[in-house]
Amino acid sequence: MEKSHTMREIEQQPALWVKAVEQFSTEKEKIELFLQAIDEKHAQTRVIFTGAGTSAFIGETIYPYVRGAIRERGWEAETISTTNLTSSPFSFLDKNIPTIMVSFARSGNSPESVAAVELAEKMINDFYEITITCNSEGALAKRKREKDEQLVLILPEEANDKGLAMTSSYSTMMLTAIYLFSKNKDEFVQKVKEIAKAGEEVLSTCKKLIPELVKLPISKLVYLGSGVFEGLSRESALKFLELTSGNYPTMFDTTLGFRHGPKSILDQETMIVVYLSNNGYTRKYDIDMLKELYAEEARGPLVAISGQEDPEVAKYSDYQMNVPLSAEEDMLLAFPNIIFAQMLAYEKSLHSGLSPDNPSPTGVINRVVQGVQIYPFEEEK
Repeated sequence: MEKSHTMREIEQQPALWVKAVEQFSTEKEKIELFLQAIDEKHAQTRVIFTGAGTSAFIGETIYPYVRGAIRERGWEAETISTTNLTSSPFSFLDKNIPTIMVSFARSGNSPESVAAVELAEKMINDFYEITITCNSEGALAKRKREKDEQLVLILPEEANDKGLAMTSSYSTMMLTAIYLFSKNKDEFVQKVKEIAKAGEEVLSTCKKLIPELVKLPISKLVYLGSGVFEGLSRESALKFLELTSGNYPTMFDTTLGFRHGPKSILDQETMIVVYLSNNGYTRKYDIDMLKELYAEEARGPLVAISGQEDPEVAKYSDYQMNVPLSAEEDMLLAFPNIIFAQMLAYEKSLHSGLSPDNPSPTGVINRVVQGVQIYPFEEEK
């Protein structure tokens, strides 16, 4: 039986990550010169990570990690979705602050993503755009501006997922953005090889663990994580929601945030997945939450994803997956971690009688969003 696009796109990620950073290594000088020219021209620069849907969650995931490298340049970074920028540009865009908009785009044709860049170009005096995209033929990739105002980074062709849900496009665009702002790019390329090896092992582990999980009688799913794992939890929850056609409501939150009301979602049919931090300080809070959840009588299966073997994690969870990557930085763990979430969503889609490549046959959602009306915007004088 031929593999679906979605399964092939999940499985190709480790090899694709290595291929992508090796490709961008050949463009290293061009990337550095582009950033350096902006650095030399402006004392103050703002970086906005943006995109729609999963593409927006790339910025949310990497922000806690890359903000340090960006601040070393004397710049400030933030993440704002194009769906927010387009509908309320006056709330976010500042005419007098030099701004780099880093757009993440699988197709590059989402109406809000194109509109956000066009609005920013119109509203900001010194505006620069970096487009990280999987589609060389997309509207964002084909925009023409001065060479010192625009940098377009096009991922290897395989990253342009054919399935409805973004899988390898999400992780590989995320990887590209980290490479873009890495201080030591050659060192990061070596780290990617370690990440890829861990990803292969997670794929193998998932083939044993996931079949057990999809048979469990659940009706809801929650992902929890702190730092970069908050954004990763949001993407993980969306993947399950998309691939199961909304039949299983999902939620995401930070480890500490879950107690503040969202915990009321718990019942015996609610699966909880906790991404545990490798940072010793943050991990204390994650372990506390794991213990608290384990003690709850009215809960469903508790799954712990950990970057280190830990007897406490084994004791206070029903299922565990240890990621074979001895990384101090949670950002590196995010890559093999997302494979777990994608595989769980994929297998639950099949288990529910759906087609993962097209889990929404009625067209409720589409590969490129439909039905968006973009209105002309005039600044108030």
